[in-house]
Amino acid sequence: MTTSGGIKIPTHTSVLPLGSSVNDQGHLVVGQCDVMDLLAEHGSPLYVYDEQTIRERCRQYVAGLGSVAPDSLVIYASKAFANAAIFQLLAEEGLGLDVVSGGEITLAHRSGFPMERVYFHGNNKLQDEMDLAVELGVGRFVVDNFHELGRLDSLGQRLGMRIPAMIRVGPGVEAHTHEYRKTGALDSKFGIPISTGQAETAVVQATRARGVHLIGLHAHIGSQVFEMAPYLETIDIVLDFAARMHEVYGLDLREFSPGGGWGISYTDEDDPMDADSVARAVGQAVWKSAAERGLANPRIVIEPGRSIVGQSGVALYTVGSIKDIPGVRRYAAVDGGMADNIRPALYGAVYQPVLANRMEDGGTAERVTIAGRYCESGDILVKDAQLPRLSSGDVVALPASGAYNLAMSSNYNMALRPAVVMVKDGTARVIRRRETYADLLGFESALD
Repeated sequence: MTTSGGIKIPTHTSVLPLGSSVNDQGHLVVGQCDVMDLLAEHGSPLYVYDEQTIRERCRQYVAGLGSVAPDSLVIYASKAFANAAIFQLLAEEGLGLDVVSGGEITLAHRSGFPMERVYFHGNNKLQDEMDLAVELGVGRFVVDNFHELGRLDSLGQRLGMRIPAMIRVGPGVEAHTHEYRKTGALDSKFGIPISTGQAETAVVQATRARGVHLIGLHAHIGSQVFEMAPYLETIDIVLDFAARMHEVYGLDLREFSPGGGWGISYTDEDDPMDADSVARAVGQAVWKSAAERGLANPRIVIEPGRSIVGQSGVALYTVGSIKDIPGVRRYAAVDGGMADNIRPALYGAVYQPVLANRMEDGGTAERVTIAGRYCESGDILVKDAQLPRLSSGDVVALPASGAYNLAMSSNYNMALRPAVVMVKDGTARVIRRRETYADLLGFESALD
């Protein structure tokens, strides 16, 4: 704990939202709101999002990319967490959206988001979703395979229009991340591989299609990536391909996206690239690579998701039962778990928890495993955490919970999803209410 200008600065500032502090009661403060007051008002478990952190990340990406590539667009990968209040905030900051379902498209539209800045991704878009996307004016389709390309062409011809599209190509680049988060390798369900010649076939078909307007190429290598090298390699591979397609088939590369996936800090050991530097490096690399290959500068589109909202979110849990197994392990069970955060169980995600109601506790840290409340042995949020000795009623905070936790949440064991509040300058507003049993039972037709 350090003090600056009278404000107590907590440790683990790399994982907590920007401006987080500790008040005189020893409580964690986010967005100038005491999280214990938030729990008292909104219940536990509770997710808290800091508006300042989200806006700052948006502005860093926009400024960094725009400084080297004025013709550019930053779009938010909404699969990280789709929420109307966040969409509205992103629209104010000038971002676009990466969507992957009819639900995300509908939420964007209902949120008043500029639909021309929405890019529709996905490896198996349903026909009704494609119809909806065109009806609501989605700006771009990112075509993932030949099946989709054919259906998009038919849809465009039926409507008497050429639908703007980019082709997602597979660059064959291995990102250094978890196997489940790799998307750019040859053996992937995503994209049309370059190395097999299939991407060339797709370009030929798209340029000849009467219902599709091919405007660019897209690639994505994975998520939670800390290195720039695989992005630079991807840029060169795809622009090599684009130059050849331009020479042979006259491809006009108006837009190019090298994707997103930049990592964040989940623990103090993580060392992510800062948003401004990432965006600047990508923009410089794309235009340099294009110039070297005799291509006109394309519009550059990047797709951060986790790195925009991840650090902004904190999950708050209340400790309930505690189980000691002498010589083996101490478990502290909380009132949430894998239903609101499947990431540790799914791919071994690691968090660095803090004790939100006793941030200044100077007691000796003990090894404790934070367990969830659900009926699975794998429902463990943090294994072997180092925290002051926990008691029932303590509040454990998991920083860096803004991305994918709630996006992948469920009603396992018929549990209720938690409420979500957005904080700024000492005020909090509910941006997603806590679910009720009426919500759950509303789908049970036998009860009608």
